[in-house]
Amino acid sequence: MGRFAGFIWPDTPYGLFVFLLLTLLGVMAAVATGRALASVWDPMWRIVPAMILLACGVRFLHFALFQEKLLSLHYYLIALAILLLASGGSYAWKRAAQMARQYPWTVGKKIG
Repeated sequence: MGRFAGFIWPDTPYGLFVFLLLTLLGVMAAVATGRALASVWDPMWRIVPAMILLACGVRFLHFALFQEKLLSLHYYLIALAILLLASGGSYAWKRAAQMARQYPWTVGKKIG
């Protein structure tokens, strides 16, 4: 299955498919959460507790649907890292768009 099997996803016959499917669903939720938090001008640190809970939900789906280990710290931390990256990126993207819309004179300024 590749050299990442067993490290990023469980080394099972359907491990990569499950990882991609549920991670894609989790990333879509993380992106929506990041954009939502940025749109109400919440501070960026609020992403962390939201993604901790979302990573728990993703790990529960792995357990409930595909009988993977529920309390696997290793795979939980991998899911958390991926979700934090996705939500942080969408938060920054949305916040940059908000700043450009609210303070248009700062965008496109030529320096020098």
